[in-house]
Amino acid sequence: MTGPEQPRRSGLRDPERSVRSLGAATLAIEAFVLLLAIQPIRVVGGDLGGPAIGAIVALAVAAVVLAGMMRRPWAWHAGTVLQGLLMLAGLLHWSLLVLGVIFALVWSYALHVRRVILG
Repeated sequence: MTGPEQPRRSGLRDPERSVRSLGAATLAIEAFVLLLAIQPIRVVGGDLGGPAIGAIVALAVAAVVLAGMMRRPWAWHAGTVLQGLLMLAGLLHWSLLVLGVIFALVWSYALHVRRVILG
């Protein structure tokens, strides 16, 4: 007979910091990819106008700001909203929807890892 079940340890020295770093890295990579995607989208898609470029830059800036604020508990929720906004930007150009779906899947994996490590 065993005593009360102990919480599963992750083996990390600072699990909260590790999870915050994962979220921040995910958002930073998203911002980088969004900014790098502007020119190829313009070349391939052809009709990427000012509002779409403005939306991409605004989303990239928001991702960088959120990456720096991952210590705040609401930043994870804001990151989820950011993924939805990126998919909504798909109304401006179809490739933004594709990027939104890809990064929503990556973000959902980061949320899953957060849930597994922190409980």
